[in-house]
Amino acid sequence: MQPRIDYNLGMTGTDPFAPPPHRAVFCNRTLNMRSIQAVGFDMDYTLVHYDVHAWEARAFAHVQQRLQQRGLPADALRFQPEQFARGLIVDKQLGNLVKANRFGYVTQAAHGTRLLPHDEQRRSYSQVWVDLSESRWVFLNTLFSLSEACLYGQLVDLLDAGRLPAGLDYAALHGLVASTMDAAHLEGALKAEIIADPARFVPPDAELVQTLRDLKHAGKKLFLATNSEWHYTEPMMRWAFDRHLGGSWRELFDLVIVQAKKPGFFDGEAPFVEIRDGVPAATPHTGRLLPGHVYRGGNAGLVERHFGLPGEAILYVGDHVYADVHVSSQIRRWRTALILRELEDELAAEQSFAAGQAELHALMAEKDRHDREQAMLRLCLQRLEHGEPLPAGCHGPATAIHERLRTLRGAAEALDQRIAPLAKAAGELAHSRWGLLLRAGNDKSRLARQIERHADVYTSRVANFLHVTPFGYLRAARGSLPHDVRPA
Repeated sequence: MQPRIDYNLGMTGTDPFAPPPHRAVFCNRTLNMRSIQAVGFDMDYTLVHYDVHAWEARAFAHVQQRLQQRGLPADALRFQPEQFARGLIVDKQLGNLVKANRFGYVTQAAHGTRLLPHDEQRRSYSQVWVDLSESRWVFLNTLFSLSEACLYGQLVDLLDAGRLPAGLDYAALHGLVASTMDAAHLEGALKAEIIADPARFVPPDAELVQTLRDLKHAGKKLFLATNSEWHYTEPMMRWAFDRHLGGSWRELFDLVIVQAKKPGFFDGEAPFVEIRDGVPAATPHTGRLLPGHVYRGGNAGLVERHFGLPGEAILYVGDHVYADVHVSSQIRRWRTALILRELEDELAAEQSFAAGQAELHALMAEKDRHDREQAMLRLCLQRLEHGEPLPAGCHGPATAIHERLRTLRGAAEALDQRIAPLAKAAGELAHSRWGLLLRAGNDKSRLARQIERHADVYTSRVANFLHVTPFGYLRAARGSLPHDVRPA
């Protein structure tokens, strides 16, 4: 008789190995972790998670100070992250921030900080769709974008009020915000503030160390490839790992790359420069990369050669849809995992609204039935008027059809009154102004489409790979189509 194994993993449901829904890894393209031989990680908002409001508030303050130094009335600006969300798109032509669906049609818009009513939005965008390849649009696809959106929205308000210098238009204003934001992120003062008090900005994740240990013990090569500088990377990684590890975070990684300059890292030919004792060498590194050493710059092709692996044997994990996921998958054919921290709150919000969503779905199905019947009855009246054969199922004189239409119109009005509050609640899940990150109305958002196209898998945090294990097989769900036969 086989011995009985008593699984007591604290999981819910019938499968003892299934993670809670908010800690799952979601699969767009089938990924066999056994075929992955090296795993690379970004640092910021990937291995090192920040308290978004704490971090972005300080970034906002540093940019605000720089704008004041340039003579702008930035003292009136306030960090209000609840006004905006990741996945919005700046319209530099109109000074708007918009949310678009997967086809690029605008479903919500704000001019500055003011949400546009439907009629005004329709006038601006009924003949316009978002094409991210055009310079008009700027995709705010990371959590670092929250402070940028806040600054731009409030500065548009000031520009409209005539309180900014002459000569600025909406496009130039965004250029000013973006360049000042980039300078603040690079400046020593902001990062020194984070390094001096990491507990204020970085919540602990004790499961992260075990996740990486599992991968390493399974024979996978681990590497770090971040755009951050060594003087910032080392203390932040030390804070996030060492107290849980009982040693140095460097023990986990076969290769450490800083100032990688992604996305150019994936298609460029820049050489590596070795960093020793925190100081970069005077000349580029030549020859083989040394295991466990720290390098600056470089390129993905050299990483492949260092590990002796083809692109499809490498999984790269990051939070930036373009710089981490899009380019690495399209150019290098690396497998990709996107970290989307908001998923945990969004899934919780959707679960809490499950009963309301079921009711809304049922009401909308009833509305569809009423709409179909009304359309057919109108066709019956038209054919009666022209003396043509009636459609199948259409009976009775015109007076009876008119009476049925009046009844259906009353029922439709009653349905709309029941649907309206549920639809409003569904549209405000997770964010009262912009709704769910990956939804734009009933459709997928533009961000969801980008993730679907370029990320093999996505999840809320790296530690969720604990539940997949280094030996897991992630299977993509069958893609849904409007004509699919669904269970009754």
